[in-house]
Amino acid sequence: MKIAFEHKQSAHCENGVASNLMRFNGYEVSEPMVFGIGSGLLFCYIPFVKLDSAPLITYRAMAGFIFKRFAKRVGIVIKREKFKDPKKAQERLDENLRKNNPVGLQVGVYHLVYFPDEYRFHFNAHNLVVYGKEDDTYLISDPTMEKVTTLTAQQLEKVRYAKGAFAPKGHMYYPISFPEKLNLEHAIKKGIKHTCREMLAPVPIVGYKGIKTVAKLIRKWPIKKGTKRANHYLGQIVRMQEEIGTGGGGFRYIYAAFLQEASDVLQNDTLSELSKEMTEIGDLWRDFALEASRIYRNRSAQTDAYNKVADQLDSIGNRERDFFRKLKKAI
Repeated sequence: MKIAFEHKQSAHCENGVASNLMRFNGYEVSEPMVFGIGSGLLFCYIPFVKLDSAPLITYRAMAGFIFKRFAKRVGIVIKREKFKDPKKAQERLDENLRKNNPVGLQVGVYHLVYFPDEYRFHFNAHNLVVYGKEDDTYLISDPTMEKVTTLTAQQLEKVRYAKGAFAPKGHMYYPISFPEKLNLEHAIKKGIKHTCREMLAPVPIVGYKGIKTVAKLIRKWPIKKGTKRANHYLGQIVRMQEEIGTGGGGFRYIYAAFLQEASDVLQNDTLSELSKEMTEIGDLWRDFALEASRIYRNRSAQTDAYNKVADQLDSIGNRERDFFRKLKKAI
């Protein structure tokens, strides 16, 4: 059984799965539109959660939240299921495929055999679509891949039941109800207001204040933690920015594309101007990552390098503060 599902590569897995499932069901919604309506953009410093012995930093909403918010705001109902028994999880998947219903899955990355080695790490919130089965082989649309791929039943079970943080536990999801027409205008405004509220939150670990908090910490780390640990923490910031999902700078570029589309839908030229500004901010994030990586790889020729890279981050925090204040007024 093979469903006529159109695979389209995307920058980020969750947005891509949502966009591709929407297209299959007759609604043309781009990846940036899913991301923007789903309020995917975020910055959050979470010192009490450690990943590889360093504080966790995220540049996006928690996995699953983007599609969930998007669906609610445009009036779609999604069915989500988890299974303790892998056999029942496979049976329910096969049942959907027989009904011509492609299914989104949450899986672990480390055992995805079609991923290059450098992309495989212990991250359990990756998303893909299963759109068919031939003998013992499942047909896979992984939106981060250029072309469709396959996994045997055994390989698929292994990634559906990966162990560790955010273990998928056979998680599968698919839309079951749609409105006659998507009300994008209303959904776009709700999505933007939500993002502005989070990025301007009066909390020292969230939004622009979180960015400025991390900038302050970078100045202290070499003395307080020692150079080795300071470099490890700095490397963690860059890793979370450049390697998890599409990274901090990458998410800013997707959000810029969303604002450009939103400008057309709402007939609001200010959003188009802000789209250009958000692209510039994305470039600043990439510049910061480059300088930070030079430090922890001991290739920086800068004197007082930690303070200088902290200055860069502090400046980004100010740019994002000013940006989201303007965006809030534009809606």
